[in-house]
Amino acid sequence: MRFEVLSRDDMIELSRELSRAGIMNKTKEEVGWEVQHFLVIRAHYPELVEMAGRYPFIWDKLEDVRQAFDAMLSKWEPGEEKRVEDIFDEADINRLVVLTALIEGGYIENGDTLKLIKKPELEELVLELRFPVEEIEDLGEFERELNAGLVAEFTLMKHYYVEVMEIEKELIQKAVDIAEPYVTEESLVDALFVGIAKSVLADVILELAEEKRKKSELIEALLSREPIVVEGRRERINLYFDEEAVEDFLKELQTLGYLKVKGNRIWV
Repeated sequence: MRFEVLSRDDMIELSRELSRAGIMNKTKEEVGWEVQHFLVIRAHYPELVEMAGRYPFIWDKLEDVRQAFDAMLSKWEPGEEKRVEDIFDEADINRLVVLTALIEGGYIENGDTLKLIKKPELEELVLELRFPVEEIEDLGEFERELNAGLVAEFTLMKHYYVEVMEIEKELIQKAVDIAEPYVTEESLVDALFVGIAKSVLADVILELAEEKRKKSELIEALLSREPIVVEGRRERINLYFDEEAVEDFLKELQTLGYLKVKGNRIWV
């Protein structure tokens, strides 16, 4: 199983913590990308309100934008200068929508700092709203009726991982406990389920290897058990696999010293 962390420093520190606990691990860095597709509409606020009558999900977005507008301008007086980081968080797309509209509308002087020239009403602003294509049922109709444009965003990013090379349940749980402060909740949950699944699969393989001395027979017996089901108190894991994946997993178990494979022979 492997954990994804947010920075190289976290990757190095987590690897050290795991090693101190006697848990085998290795670090890995990868360059990855993400492609997202959006339909974009651009109009004055009142026009967007009218569009929301046909597409209610637009109204939800407008409410978020109104809240961002009120929060940004409630404590910002004309003539006052602010730094971008004082009013804008990269994670808040709604503030970005408002800030862009204010700059384009001439309400903000954009230089080393942001200077508010005058306070507008929200209804005066031309807003650009974007919606992930997967959230829109009829893309063609939405595009035609609202004159929406298609935007694709390609993001190139570096990913940092710490891979735990253990299959014993106790060590897997210990690794999860150590990793918790370093990783996102999603990564932690995924790693936990992967760790449990690989541990169970390893146990089944080692049990079969006590009887099946030929690799081909072991793989055949394992495939006949698919799916292997792991029951918890409130959850269930169904394990599926193919022959090539089992071949690679046997190599991993051999590297860890749990069995030996040579040709079609196998030893525990």
